[in-house]
Amino acid sequence: MTKITIIGAGAWGTALAQCYATAGHEVDLWTRSTDHANEMIEQGRNTRYLPDIELHKAINITDDITEAVQSDIILNVTPAQYLRESLSHMAPFLRDDQPIVICAKGIEISSHSLLSSIAHEECPKSRIAILTGPNFASDIAKGLPSASTLAADFNTGKYLLENLTARNLRLYFTEDMVGAQIGGAIKNIIAIACGICYGLNLGESARAALVTRGLAEIARLSESLGGKRDTLMGQCGVGDLMLTCSSMQSRNFSLGVALAKGQTLEDILSERTSVTEGVPTAKAAHDLSLLHKVDMPITHAIYLCLYESLSIKDAFDKILDRPARHEHE
Repeated sequence: MTKITIIGAGAWGTALAQCYATAGHEVDLWTRSTDHANEMIEQGRNTRYLPDIELHKAINITDDITEAVQSDIILNVTPAQYLRESLSHMAPFLRDDQPIVICAKGIEISSHSLLSSIAHEECPKSRIAILTGPNFASDIAKGLPSASTLAADFNTGKYLLENLTARNLRLYFTEDMVGAQIGGAIKNIIAIACGICYGLNLGESARAALVTRGLAEIARLSESLGGKRDTLMGQCGVGDLMLTCSSMQSRNFSLGVALAKGQTLEDILSERTSVTEGVPTAKAAHDLSLLHKVDMPITHAIYLCLYESLSIKDAFDKILDRPARHEHE
C-alpha cells in the first residue's frame, strides 16, 4: 500500500482518488476550499464535479496542504495556468526526492513553459513525472478500463509504474517528457477544431483529416522542442486525439460545437465549472509556434477564432485554402 495525495478536487482529481483508493492505496484528496471539503465529507460525493459517483470511504478529504503532502507520491491535477501557484504553495512542505506527477495538460501562457519545466523551477528537489492520455474522469471513477502515458526519467518511472498502475488504469512508460506533454496539450486545440467541424456538419471525412493534420502539427512542435515523433503514436498522441476529438464528453470538442452553433466564447465558459484547457493552450501554443518558427495552421486558425474575433467560416477557409504539400510535412 502506497500513500498517494491528489492535489485538486475537480473531476479528474476526484476520479484518480477513486481509482487509487479502490486499488487499495491510502489516498488524500486535497481541495483549497474548506467549504468544498466539508461538502464532500458530508455528502460522500463530489457534487460539484462528479455528482453521480459515491466516493470511496478510504479517501481522506482535506484542505490542509501541510497534511496532504506528507505522502509517498503526489499527483498534482491543478489546471495548467494555475500550476505554478499550486507548486509554490506546496514547495516549503515537500521532502527531497518526493515524486510529483503532473496530471494537467497545457502550456503556461506567460512563459511558454511546459509544465515539467514549471515543476522543476518551483520544486527543484522533487522528482517530476507526467501522467497524460485518453481518459474521461467519469470513466475512471466508475472503474472502467483505460490507459495513459507516464513520462519521467527511468528510475522515477520504474517506481511510479510499480505504484500507480491500477486494474482500470494501465500505464505505458516513456522517457520523452517533451513529446508526452506536447501531445496532451495540443490535442485540446485540435479537439476544438473537430468540434467546430462537427457543429458545422462538415462530415466525418473532414474530421478525420483534421485529426490527421493535427497530429502532424503536434509532431512538428514536439520535434522542434526536442521530443520524439514515435512518442505520439502512443496514448499521449493518437490515443488522446481519438478520444478528445470525437466525443461531447470532451470539454474542448463540445466548446467547438457550441462555437459552431453561434454561442460566444464568453457565454460558453461562463456556464462551465471546469477549465477548458484548449482555450488558454491555443494562445500559448500559437506564441510558441511563432517563437520556434513551426507551421501550425489549425492551431493558428483556432487562436484567431478565440482571441482575434475571426469568424468560424473564415477560420476554416484558411485551413481549406492551404496549398497541397507532402504527406509528412
